[in-house]
Amino acid sequence: MPKALIVAHGQPGDPGPQQQAVETLAASVAALLPGHQVRGATLAMPGALDVADSDTLIYPMFMAEGWFTRSELPRRLGLSGAPNARILPPFGSDPGLPALCRDLIEQATAAQGWPMETTHILLAAHGSGRSRAPFEAAQKMAQDLLPLRVTCGYVEEAPFLADAAKGLPDHTICLPLFATRAEHVTDDLPEALAQAGFRGITLPPVGMAAKVPAMIAETIRAAL
Repeated sequence: MPKALIVAHGQPGDPGPQQQAVETLAASVAALLPGHQVRGATLAMPGALDVADSDTLIYPMFMAEGWFTRSELPRRLGLSGAPNARILPPFGSDPGLPALCRDLIEQATAAQGWPMETTHILLAAHGSGRSRAPFEAAQKMAQDLLPLRVTCGYVEEAPFLADAAKGLPDHTICLPLFATRAEHVTDDLPEALAQAGFRGITLPPVGMAAKVPAMIAETIRAAL
């Protein structure tokens, strides 16, 4: 039976909830892939990667191709007995993601009764003080969403979210470019938007979208 493992960061201080979340996602993907075994794991949960072997296809539930996907994830898989597991490009590089983001924006503008051409988009992303990969991934998404009017703001580098969101029009949709609903989404993002006096609407993180399991299933099916 073909095997796949969806791997997310997780939350080291409290690994249980994020481990449960990725297992739930994996179950949704598995339901779309009869005859395949799809499981979920986080780097934060001790022993979670031990379910993988070298025949397991790894789908990283990460927003950018960087140190975690290129170095840490292969290292951890090696320690777990799966040194030759094939690692796919991360969720943030999935070819279906730009269309998914545009679809989420279209649904939100329609629900608000806002014309797409006059709606501003705030992409809330992680950024990094160490790697250019998270910044570049968000910038690429902004380009993919043209001709929409897009501003990017980051948690860990300038332009920081509170600065990027300041002064944006009321008809602004904030789309969080995060794979999971962890602390950056539950704490840092609302705090920054409140500080900026943001008056638009904020969508759930893109990784929680209803169409994500089908997108991941299609990528895994093609890879296997």
